[in-house]
Amino acid sequence: MRRIVAASLFLLNASAFAQAQMAPFDMSGERPPGASVTPRLTPPTQPATTPPAAAAPVPVTPPVSVPPTPATQAAPVPAPAPPAIAVPPQPTAPQPTAAANAAPPPRSGDVRRYVVPFSKLGLGGEYDRRSWSVYLTPEQAAAKASFTFAYQNSIVVAPESSALTVYLNNRPIGQQRISSADGPSPVTFEVPPGLLQPGANLVTFEAAQRHRTDCSIQSTYELWSNIDPAGTYLSFAGSDAAESASADAIRAIGVDGTGKTEFDIVVPALEQPGTTKPLLRLAQGLSVLSSMPNQIFAFSTASLPAGGPGRLSVLVGTAAELRPLFPGLPPGAESAALAAFVTDPRSGSPVLLISGPSWQAVSSAIDTIVSPTDRSADVGRDALTTERWSAPNAPLVFSDTNIALSQLGVKTTEFSGRRLRTSFNIAVPADFYANAYGEAKVLLDAAYTDNVLPGSHIDIYVNDNIASTVPITTTTGGVLRHLPIRVTMRHFRPGLNTVAIEAILMTKDDAACAPGATAAANPRFALFDTSELHIPDFARVGQRPNLAAMAGTAYPYGRATEPTPLFIDRIDADTLSAAATLLGQMAITAGHPIAVESVASPNTIGDRDAIFIGSISQMPATALSQTNVSTASQASWRPVTDAQAGVVDTGTAFEEWNSKVGGGVLHSRITAFREWLSRNFDISRSSLQFVPGAEETFTPPNVATLLVAQGSSPAGAGSWTVVTAPSAKDLREGLEVLTAQLNWPQISGHITTYSNKTGKIDALPVTRFDFVPSMPWSIANYRLIAANWLSTNILSYAFLLVVFLLLIGLTTSRMLKRLGRSK
Repeated sequence: MRRIVAASLFLLNASAFAQAQMAPFDMSGERPPGASVTPRLTPPTQPATTPPAAAAPVPVTPPVSVPPTPATQAAPVPAPAPPAIAVPPQPTAPQPTAAANAAPPPRSGDVRRYVVPFSKLGLGGEYDRRSWSVYLTPEQAAAKASFTFAYQNSIVVAPESSALTVYLNNRPIGQQRISSADGPSPVTFEVPPGLLQPGANLVTFEAAQRHRTDCSIQSTYELWSNIDPAGTYLSFAGSDAAESASADAIRAIGVDGTGKTEFDIVVPALEQPGTTKPLLRLAQGLSVLSSMPNQIFAFSTASLPAGGPGRLSVLVGTAAELRPLFPGLPPGAESAALAAFVTDPRSGSPVLLISGPSWQAVSSAIDTIVSPTDRSADVGRDALTTERWSAPNAPLVFSDTNIALSQLGVKTTEFSGRRLRTSFNIAVPADFYANAYGEAKVLLDAAYTDNVLPGSHIDIYVNDNIASTVPITTTTGGVLRHLPIRVTMRHFRPGLNTVAIEAILMTKDDAACAPGATAAANPRFALFDTSELHIPDFARVGQRPNLAAMAGTAYPYGRATEPTPLFIDRIDADTLSAAATLLGQMAITAGHPIAVESVASPNTIGDRDAIFIGSISQMPATALSQTNVSTASQASWRPVTDAQAGVVDTGTAFEEWNSKVGGGVLHSRITAFREWLSRNFDISRSSLQFVPGAEETFTPPNVATLLVAQGSSPAGAGSWTVVTAPSAKDLREGLEVLTAQLNWPQISGHITTYSNKTGKIDALPVTRFDFVPSMPWSIANYRLIAANWLSTNILSYAFLLVVFLLLIGLTTSRMLKRLGRSK
């Protein structure tokens, strides 16, 4: 009997002991679908809305100011303040699901707003954080809401020590253990009441990821979690959230499931003279109001297209022109200018109606929408609007400036992993000229423990190019207080620039990599937001040509004091859509719509800044010659078809083989020597010349489907930009790709080409350019300009140095002969 009782007690103790232990190593990411321990919610289906009757038009109320309120400066939300230190989720913190915040699946009557402004969103490494803002109408902010996202992660991510946290307006609404390696998994969190607000709302994804078994630095590059844009959205209860009665509907247009924003503009009189200027002004105003990163414009003359997320239909025309397309046209459109939102009786979607008795009245109605976005050329701005895809807005730096990283969105972070990377944005003006000598500084405030071994280092990247490295040499730990790290400015470009700080940390524990070492929670490194970025004074002078400046701040067209001449070969739907997409993107970078006037011939332009858009066959020969594009390409440039993909061009093949074997061993050694000089001393053939050489005439290859080129006007006083393609369809499709947020910064040099066959963007660097004064004359600025120019042209610098030394020697010799005592 005693043995039976003892055995029973032993079994009970063993059971209690087993239940008290930590969960074993979880391989849930490798289980087949349906066998995961993490409950997954089924994504809601898109509700089928019943088309309501045509509603009375609501006049558009012009907004008071153009730029949307930054999320970081939005009105305070009645929620607890975030902690001062942003500590990545520790290995023991993640829970299988955030059950306390989990919300039920959205109901069939809910309104869905997609929130990811990218075609792809990936969170990589051991720590990553992405923030942007979403503009909500007052009706949406007041409605009951839930947040849903779908994600998939790498199979090597350890679910028991990795977590994904979602923040709204800097307040965490839920945390999800990362355990979805088999396929995308939807997760829904309830949004606390009162957290959302009318206007800009900050959305943040933060990922803390650890490897299952590997502790090396290289293994951190295998960690990723991809957020599905089509499965990430805000759901609002009730149909009132879909209604919008003001210009908020433009700012709150949002994106679709692929991160795109589309304006469908229906104009029955599209090809009539006099309609181009107001339509392009409307397109730019809509771009500035929405400020979305991936916008496209589609013009048509037929019926209204189907509505949907991230799309806004616009009807433009006189009352007589629109009545066949929209029978429920308000009577007021026949007597006065009208800009109002109405409801499409077929789909129930809101439609922006712009009408009047004449096109003069239509232009006046367009001005009621666009005029609040206008800004005088002599009024400066202190930031580039980037918060719709990267919050906060990037501050513009014009001279010697110190900026704390806390103002750039960097949070104080304590880190227990092996590779920490955080980034921020900074902007410089279009006349930035310090790419050969300038040095910025990162004044780093950080700390590391004595576990960090020598060989660890801190790297600074500028636009994904490494700019500086600081090794860690001590073994006793340390606290860095404003440690100056010099950062070369050669990788800075006009407009937006991304700077990243990356810490590579090695410890003895990582070398041993004992079981469970990847989930260690003790911080080994800390980055403080009191760190600063110091930008020194730099040379400021405009350059012509400079496509990077046009892409960065729409230079020189954004500074024009008079309308910019715009040549369009023909007014059809494809060409006008391409022009609107291009000018809309330029308006966002300029911060205001660019005034344009249509011209029919280059002879009427003179030496003003101008833009030419159209197919290559209809492009004026003068414009092509001024931008160094071969005029023979008007007949020879034809895109490569699928049937020609396997055909080898004899001339191209001969040049490739000649470059491979021409000159034999001597040629290969010379090429290797040039690469060595460029890699180690930044010396190239272009720098080993007294003065820059002339630009060579460029013939676009047939594989290219879009070309953007810039040159001088005939007398050299203006900049001419040519945007052309073999056909109007290629022009429209190419600009829709090139103006996307990820591709737009790749425009540089004096010629940029794009191929829809390969998806590749190529740029030809500028070899000869002209200076365009942009600042009042000053010795300090001219000294900086000379320093940068001489740093670029080494032989000229050496020659001037020798001449200067000879002059000093001759002067000294003459002085000694006159002043010295003769024997």
